Amino acid sequence: MVEELDTNKIKDWRSITTLVVFVLANVVVIFPFHIPLYLPRCLLNTALDTLSTWRVINERQRDQDAGRFVRIYFPFNFVTAPLIADLLLLAVSAIGRKEVYEGTIKADNISPIDIMVFFLSLAYIAISIDASGCIRYLAFKVLQKGGKVGHRLYFYLYAFFFVLGSFIGNDPIVLSGTTFLAYMIRVSSNILHPQAWIYAQFAVANIASAILVTSNPTNLVLTSAFEIRFIDYTANMIVPVVITAIVLFPFLLYIIFADESLVPLSIEMHELPEEAKNKSPVNPNIPKRGGIDKVQGNEAASSEDGKLLSLEEILNPFLDKRGAAFGIVIMAATLITVLTLDAANQGHAQPVFWVTLPAAFVLFCWDIANGWLHRHETHEIARRRQEEVERMRADRVVGGSELAEDRRKPQLTGAHVTPSSGILDRRNRGTPSAPSTISMNNQLPHQQSLPSNVSTLDEEQESVRSNLSPLPLNPGGPRGAQASGRLRPWSEQQDLPGEQEPEKATLQSLAMNGYQWLQMTFPTATAVASRMPFTLVPFSFAMFVLVQALVAKGWVEVFAYGWNHWVTRTGTVGAIGGMGFLSVILCNFAGTNIGTAILLSRMVQTWQAIHLANGTPISDRTFWATVYSMALGVNYGAFSCALSASLAGLLWRNVLAQKHIKIRDLEFAK
Repeated sequence: MVEELDTNKIKDWRSITTLVVFVLANVVVIFPFHIPLYLPRCLLNTALDTLSTWRVINERQRDQDAGRFVRIYFPFNFVTAPLIADLLLLAVSAIGRKEVYEGTIKADNISPIDIMVFFLSLAYIAISIDASGCIRYLAFKVLQKGGKVGHRLYFYLYAFFFVLGSFIGNDPIVLSGTTFLAYMIRVSSNILHPQAWIYAQFAVANIASAILVTSNPTNLVLTSAFEIRFIDYTANMIVPVVITAIVLFPFLLYIIFADESLVPLSIEMHELPEEAKNKSPVNPNIPKRGGIDKVQGNEAASSEDGKLLSLEEILNPFLDKRGAAFGIVIMAATLITVLTLDAANQGHAQPVFWVTLPAAFVLFCWDIANGWLHRHETHEIARRRQEEVERMRADRVVGGSELAEDRRKPQLTGAHVTPSSGILDRRNRGTPSAPSTISMNNQLPHQQSLPSNVSTLDEEQESVRSNLSPLPLNPGGPRGAQASGRLRPWSEQQDLPGEQEPEKATLQSLAMNGYQWLQMTFPTATAVASRMPFTLVPFSFAMFVLVQALVAKGWVEVFAYGWNHWVTRTGTVGAIGGMGFLSVILCNFAGTNIGTAILLSRMVQTWQAIHLANGTPISDRTFWATVYSMALGVNYGAFSCALSASLAGLLWRNVLAQKHIKIRDLEFAK
């Protein structure tokens, strides 16, 4: 007979503390916040001055505030909350070395380190394919195929994201597909709200990620916990996933988003000028040094220049053919090798990252070598893009200044004066002459309240112009070397006559300039590194330790006994429905779908152990129905009630926010 449940164990104060801390940590993941910390100003200034003296940071601007304290904000989010929870449990001796080891190294067939290395190496391959422009280029072809028929284009994009997400996972779809949709909606004139397109894309990306083990870290947790072969997992998951995708589409199009303002019958897109069509597409990974969205924020994003740049991103996409082809070959070879070895070994004989890590390293070497061979070309492109941004800034400053001066003239002469055509020509380069009106939304913020003194305005204009010189691109390069507006190699930036004295280099400036040099020299590798989901690592390890703490304190046994009573009363059908509902709901309240997968895997393992100890093993039908229902639930739970139900949801919201599309929690839940 199985041991009686040790109720005294869960009544211990450390056990109760463990459960409370686990719940609070998950609440913070759902509702992140910042707390203010007040530091003495004198101590902070002393520390900053010391770092500046040691040339660690740039010389700070003197604070004129006479307050005694400085307020800073400490974030409590999905990264810091689980880590603080683990440290708190260690401090009160609720967990010890054993729980930390089992939560990070291995316990009950789950090896968090193996899972993380496997996922990150595959993520590099997938994101590298995305950085080559492959996903945007394929989306552009889908856009061409769908034409301007709204429902047909909606279906084509839905199917495209489903097929692509099945192979490379949901994160690359969220990164690149969301950006593509944001641009497409921005340059269309009759799609009033993006919700029909972005929600369909997010849902289908998470549905598709349930097919292959390699597409989502939650799948890796489940296959490791129950020693499922990858090919068996896919064989059992592909049918319900495809049926879900088929059933969901008409509900989205004809019921949930049945409004022509969301999915028009005919989509009206702005046309790309001939001049822009003939331009060679530029690698978006090469730094713009302040693009149109950074020049003027939200207003610039909706301006004519912003729409033109967005339209170019869609209708004239960049594609690194060699990089994309090599990445696809590496991805295909990796997946085939993993599936073949998994089938041949009849289980997990060796860690699968032994295949994926060398593959990612080979692709990384390709990205580095390719960047170095073309470094002169990418540096030149960065220089031209910088000059274009500066010219755009200067035109806006001059246009706003002359417009303000023209608006003053009627007060002096009584005559009505319209802005000169020269201003409009500068603001609409390559386009026909526009009517003689300019929206005040396109002006710089300081021009909305202009002084009456003309000389003061001229001084502001000259001040803005003087600040348009580019920053140094090379570590240690003098800023004076950039005064001419031309980017020169580092070797040429040496004490040129007549130039201003260079500022002292600091560790901060060297790091910033070094990173910028890496962006220009190795654009693909740097872009991939910046998009890698590294925040997943501390979050996952901390959640593994928290769940292991629940196991050690007896709470998972309590959950397993409750689940056993439910299945005993409801049978296989109840196990399927109950686990599907439980896994979807817990994704929103148990540390995203990764935390839910960890917790429920431990619970099902304990449920199985209870039956084995009793001599009444669970039937294969009921057991595997429970496991695969859990697999569907932790993937589908990502698009259920809360954005924090998955890390992909948090990433999705951040990408949309960068494109000036705000997603509210209540809207997402609805």
